[in-house]
Amino acid sequence: MIHFFPSAAMRRVLAFIGLAVGLLLALPSRADGLDSLARFLRDTHSGTARFTQIVTSPPGGHEGDAVPQKARQRTQNGTFAFKRPGQFRFDYEAPFAQIIVADGKTLWLYDADLNQVTARPQAQMLASTPAALIATATDLKALQRDYVLTDDGEQSGEQWIKAVPKSRGDGTSTALQSVRVGLKTGADGIPSLAALDILDSFGQRSQITFSDFQINAAISASRFQFTPPPGADVLRE
Repeated sequence: MIHFFPSAAMRRVLAFIGLAVGLLLALPSRADGLDSLARFLRDTHSGTARFTQIVTSPPGGHEGDAVPQKARQRTQNGTFAFKRPGQFRFDYEAPFAQIIVADGKTLWLYDADLNQVTARPQAQMLASTPAALIATATDLKALQRDYVLTDDGEQSGEQWIKAVPKSRGDGTSTALQSVRVGLKTGADGIPSLAALDILDSFGQRSQITFSDFQINAAISASRFQFTPPPGADVLRE
């Protein structure tokens, strides 16, 4: 069976998810939105939402081709939940069922089509990606050690910032080119995550929009637990 996400692309998606959650837990808004950030960090301890993710692949082919390949686009929907510190869950419902769970110790990826589970130590997973310090950062200085943060303006009532990763310090570049984060303040004055726009170094773009965001929702601890289904292949890395 040809699977929707090749293994290399799947790892990039995991890195992006780690980055998304790290930004959700710790990323500051633009300079004139720091008060909103302070309220978000102080008042938001958990949350649930629905999401739509659109992944656009770069055009294929080579320079000089008579008919270059068109960019491909795929859309997925699902639900998202998080609880500080370090727990989150993405349930992809359609068109391909996948589950990504971080329970605080292990990062689990379950692919229903392949009946395959990938498990990695959560700290190791974050440490091996550009999301490392973002997922654990507690202030602006920690983020600025690894990212250049700039105000990216306001659009449709959402405040946007752009995060460009620096090199890891070992002479190698990260797999991410940039991440744009959209924050929206509701009628209650509490900001929430509205969107993520992620561009990787391969030219693939992942746009995630969130809706029905429930701030400080009561979430059962079992939601952040994962047990591999019977018969599933479990790969531990």
